[in-house]
Amino acid sequence: MDSFRQAFELLFSLDKELMQIIGVTLRMSFFSTTISCILGLPIGALIGTKSFKGKSFLKKLIHTLMGLPPVVAGLFVYMLFTHYGPFGSLNLLFTVKVMVIAQVILITPIVIGLSSSFIESTSKPIIETARGIGLKNGKIVKLCLSEGRTSLVSIVLSAFGRSIAEVGAVSIVGGNIQWKTRVMTTAIMLETNKGKFSFALALGIILLIIAFIVNAVASFIVKEAKDD
Repeated sequence: MDSFRQAFELLFSLDKELMQIIGVTLRMSFFSTTISCILGLPIGALIGTKSFKGKSFLKKLIHTLMGLPPVVAGLFVYMLFTHYGPFGSLNLLFTVKVMVIAQVILITPIVIGLSSSFIESTSKPIIETARGIGLKNGKIVKLCLSEGRTSLVSIVLSAFGRSIAEVGAVSIVGGNIQWKTRVMTTAIMLETNKGKFSFALALGIILLIIAFIVNAVASFIVKEAKDD
C-alpha cells in the first residue's frame, strides 16, 4: 500500500523526472505514429484498391512484418546507426530521433495491413463506381481514405497505442538514458529491477490512463461510424 501511496504522491507533486519521462514518451509516440500513418495509410489504400500480380505475396509479407519482434527491429536499426554502420556519421544512436525511426519500422506495416484490409473489405462499391466513371488510381485512393476517414482514425489510435507501449526496440537504440531517452516502458522495467516500485507504479498508472483514453476514443469512433 505504501508503494501505491508514494506513486500517487509522485503524480500529484508533478515530479520533474516523471514529467520528463512522460514528455519524451509522448513526443516519440506522436512523431512515430504521424510518420507511420503518413507512409502507411496511402500505401494500405493503394494495396486495398488495386489488383495486381504478387498482391497475395505482398499481403503475406506485410502480415509477417506486422508481427516483427521489436528487439529484431531495434537490432536492425542499431546496426544501421552504430559508428560502424552506414549511417553512423549522423550520430543519431541513443537519441529520440533514432527511437522514432525504430518505431516507424515497427508501426508502418501495422498501419498498412489494417488499412488495406479495411478498405478492401468495406470500399468495394466505391472502388467499382470510381472505376466506372474513369477515375485514376490516385483519386480512387484519396476517395477511399476520405470516405473511410472515421474508421481509419481508430487505426491511427491503435498505432499510437502500439507505439507508446513498446519497450524492446527503443531500449536497444535509445539506451534508456536518464533525462534523455528514457521512456515510460523502459523506466518501468528499470525501476522495477531497482526495487523502486512507487516510481514504476506511477508510470504504470499513467500508461494505463493513456491506454484507456486511446481505446475509449477508438471505440467511440467505431461506434459512431456504425451508427452513421
